[in-house]
Amino acid sequence: MTHSAALQGPPLNGQDIGQAEHATRAVLDRLLAGTGTQFHGWVIINQLATAGGALGEDELTARITYGLKIGEDAAHAAAAELAWQGLISREPAAGGGMQVALTPAGTARFQQIQGDIGQVTRRLYGGLPESDLVIAHRVLATVTERANTELATPK
Repeated sequence: MTHSAALQGPPLNGQDIGQAEHATRAVLDRLLAGTGTQFHGWVIINQLATAGGALGEDELTARITYGLKIGEDAAHAAAAELAWQGLISREPAAGGGMQVALTPAGTARFQQIQGDIGQVTRRLYGGLPESDLVIAHRVLATVTERANTELATPK
């Protein structure tokens, strides 16, 4: 039996990816709603936390607009909401420009949400073979890279 004959079901396609994204996003949105955090705000909090707690405003905006495929106005609106909630601060940076940083409340929110996501992740991915997860990661990373290249190419 050939390797391809051993595979069961149809090959992965964009509809599969979209359905998985929408289902997992709905789970995340429900989790976030319980904390009063919007999705774009969570992405900002996550970016700041994984960068050590602070980033230059321009770098943060670039990461958010590129990663989420949203405009700068939407990124700034999400940051303004977080600042209003007391989760981030915006201060002049030593080298010029502005720096955005998590406040202690923002760090606590990150830790709460990250813990909740860890529990959900275990339920969603638990029992799946590690080798399948590695392959899925590699395939999705490649598709994402190719889509980003496509978006960067003028029509």
